[in-house]
Amino acid sequence: QVQLVESGGGLVQAGGSLRLSCAASGRTFSAYNMGWFRQAPGKEREFVAAINWSGGSTYYADSVKGRFTISRDNAKNTVYLQMNSLKPEDTAVYYCARTSYSDYFGEHPSRYDVWGQGTQVTVSS
Repeated sequence: QVQLVESGGGLVQAGGSLRLSCAASGRTFSAYNMGWFRQAPGKEREFVAAINWSGGSTYYADSVKGRFTISRDNAKNTVYLQMNSLKPEDTAVYYCARTSYSDYFGEHPSRYDVWGQGTQVTVSS
């Protein structure tokens, strides 16, 4: 069974940077599109970014466009989220997720079937 494990979260000042990693078990990682989501206290889980199986196509939420970059290294079974110019409103638990829909890498959580446990990102003002 595939497992996703996030790492790289922490406390950072506004304007700072963090890079999140999501390591996947299993030999078929490169066949799947992947996404990052986040959930702040008292709020619903929201889409952050997604990437297709090859890394050739990406999609971002408007709130992070130009500041965050999603990428993947299929040789390492890992997807990354580089977060720059962080803002206090970026504070949340960040989750990576896998979708089994081969033609989808979008913003709907219901299309993703495997989730990591999450990593906390806190941005202080």
